[in-house]
Amino acid sequence: MIRANQEDDILAAEPKAFSFHWGGGIVAQEAQVTTEHHVRTLQLLRYTDGALEGQTAVLFAQYSLKGRFGRGPLIMDDRRSHLRQ
Repeated sequence: MIRANQEDDILAAEPKAFSFHWGGGIVAQEAQVTTEHHVRTLQLLRYTDGALEGQTAVLFAQYSLKGRFGRGPLIMDDRRSHLRQ
């Protein structure tokens, strides 16, 4: 897996692990956009154990600039998503 952080152009070859009470696994792919206040993140999760073993899921999340998980909803406008044509 390769993760790219747009602000720092950091590439990492080691997958991140995740764990929930219903199962855990690895972050197979990740995209991040760093804004003034948050790091907005989209992750493709692959479950390797637990009730969802063998399944995938998508996690939309935001983290503080210090790495703390944000509990608020994630809303990205076209200025932040870099999807404008």
